[in-house]
Amino acid sequence: MTRLFAVLCALFFAVQVHAAEIGDDGLHKAPWLRDTFKDLSEDLEEANSEGKRLMIIIEQRGCIYCKKMHEEVFVVPEIKDFIEENFFVVQINMFGDVEVTDFDGTTLPEKDMVKRWGALFTPSIYFFPEEVEDGAVANQAAVANMPGAFGRWTTFNMLNWVVEKGYESDEPFQKYHARMFENQKK
Repeated sequence: MTRLFAVLCALFFAVQVHAAEIGDDGLHKAPWLRDTFKDLSEDLEEANSEGKRLMIIIEQRGCIYCKKMHEEVFVVPEIKDFIEENFFVVQINMFGDVEVTDFDGTTLPEKDMVKRWGALFTPSIYFFPEEVEDGAVANQAAVANMPGAFGRWTTFNMLNWVVEKGYESDEPFQKYHARMFENQKK
C-alpha cells in the first residue's frame, strides 16, 4: 500500500509540474508570450529588432484546443525552444477588452478586432512578414494562418515553413509538411 501511495503521489506531482499556468483572464501563459501594448506596428518593429518573426495567437477562456496546444504541443522542448528563438508572440483574447491597434492604425478592443479579422476559431495563429504595407489589416498582411489546434509535427513544420519563408516558394505548406514529415516519423 505504501508503494502504491508513493507512485500515485509521484504521478500527481509530475502532472502538476507540466500544467500550464493560467492568467487572470483565463488564458494560458507560456513564458514566451510577450506583454505588449498590442500595437501591431510597434510589435513588428520590436520583433524585427530581435531578429524574430511576429506571431499573433488568438485564444479564449476554457478553450480545450488552446489547452491542448499549451499542454501537449508548445511544451515539446523542440517546439518551445524554436518559438523562443524565432518568434515574438503576442496573445489576443477573443473576448477581451484590451485595446489592439492594427497595422492600419485602427484601434479596437480585442473582441472587436478579432471580429474585424474574421477569426472564428481558437487558437488562431497569424504569422507576419518582416515588413507590412502601410494601411494593411492584420489578417490580410499575414503570410500564414493556423486556425485551430494541430499536432506536434504540423505545428513544428508550420513554424519552420514560416521562418524559412516557404510562403515565397512554389511549394505549398501541405507539400512541405508531407516532405518533412516523412523524415520526422523515422
